[in-house]
Amino acid sequence: MKKNNTRRSFLKKATLVSAAMTAAPTILAAGYEQKLILTKNYEFLNYSANDQINLGLIGSGIQGIYDTTTALQVDGVKLVAVCDLYTGRLDRAKELWGDSVFTTRDYRKLLERKDIDAVIIATPDHWHKKITIDALKAGKNVYCEKPMVQNFDEGKDIIEAANSSGKLCQIGSQGMASLGNEKAKQLYEDGAIGDIVMLDMQNNRYSAEGAWQYPIPPDANPDTIDFDTFLGEAPKVPYELKRFFRWRNYQDYGTGVAGDLFVHAFSTLNHVISSHGPNRAFSTGGLRYWKDGRDVPDVTVTLYDYPKTETHSAFNAAFRVNFIAGGNSDGSFKLTGTEGSMEIGQHAVKLTRSKLGMTPGGYSMIAYTEATQEKIRADYAAQNVDTRASTLNVGETTWEAPKDYKGGHYDHFYNFFQAIRGKGKIIQDPTFGLRAAGAALLANESYFKQQPVNWDPKAMKLL
Repeated sequence: MKKNNTRRSFLKKATLVSAAMTAAPTILAAGYEQKLILTKNYEFLNYSANDQINLGLIGSGIQGIYDTTTALQVDGVKLVAVCDLYTGRLDRAKELWGDSVFTTRDYRKLLERKDIDAVIIATPDHWHKKITIDALKAGKNVYCEKPMVQNFDEGKDIIEAANSSGKLCQIGSQGMASLGNEKAKQLYEDGAIGDIVMLDMQNNRYSAEGAWQYPIPPDANPDTIDFDTFLGEAPKVPYELKRFFRWRNYQDYGTGVAGDLFVHAFSTLNHVISSHGPNRAFSTGGLRYWKDGRDVPDVTVTLYDYPKTETHSAFNAAFRVNFIAGGNSDGSFKLTGTEGSMEIGQHAVKLTRSKLGMTPGGYSMIAYTEATQEKIRADYAAQNVDTRASTLNVGETTWEAPKDYKGGHYDHFYNFFQAIRGKGKIIQDPTFGLRAAGAALLANESYFKQQPVNWDPKAMKLL
């Protein structure tokens, strides 16, 4: 573990100094409490029609629309083509982005277009590998939605295709480039929480929509939906609308709560602490409420072991998802270390530093005589374990994004398009994407095998 020389002086730099320079923070007698504003600089240019990045969307469902809407907020980006297997979504694409947008139900026709520079792939998970590789071979830069892969053994092929194509491939965990992640990474590397010992992630939902029971349109039928193409290499089954519109509920097409939600947390965690990921996982849970034909759990708890590396100590992580949370829809992501904790979100980071209790209190002293208690107190006082500095080094700082912040989703696309223009680098390349997806998929592997599973995070393979 590389110790950061600034760790012991972190409070002085990050709180007292910044407090003196910040308008009206509150400094408490026994600690501090303050709020600071995060900032980020963007390059805004007027691009000519000949200098636009022409974009194609493959998979114009919920996430595909959110992705494209965000991508088009970045200067110099134009949508020229959309592909989806349901004609209603193609109609929606023209409604959103104009009749001039080319639409097709065959993604290969989109990739054949010479005017497309980059594509967003927002299909069901079981199509990610094939379409990503085909797009790279067609000379397109790729933004592939998370998780990058549905199965462990698919990732190496994507990495090889990206390397050989010379094109960019960025994986789409929306919060990766957020101000919150950026600040949390800086704080961790400065030693703000000491050595990490625990990560707690939870996501609670209490709605049918949150549990993936998405509405099925009334015009959905075998003529408006290419169900056979949707199945791809998945097992052949009879035509069923629920499988098409609620594909996340099925192992054949999705990756369950792990691939949908855990992968975001692993992307943030691995980025903030510069880690390759965990080496062991154990998952439990069950299908407790949404018994609608799905074959993945709606309640799950997974425990992960992270090994000691040059950038972090050995620690544990707990991931919890509940799709029937009794009215409590919320979520959190909290890193706890030996000297503090950080609650991390896309728009804010809250750092809390507390005093470690080193002297005995009334609970343990009650068994001794008054005279013995006095001697014990004198002995601890002579050791000076509770220094004045440790008493002052406690408090809470919250860094918040400004009200006009466009969000981590925008930042992730901004980085992607800047990298295409040769003005920056992407954060989440296919190797990073495989490590995040692989860690998440360990939960499924453990859950269905009903046993712990081991993973080599460097080699990115099951053991």
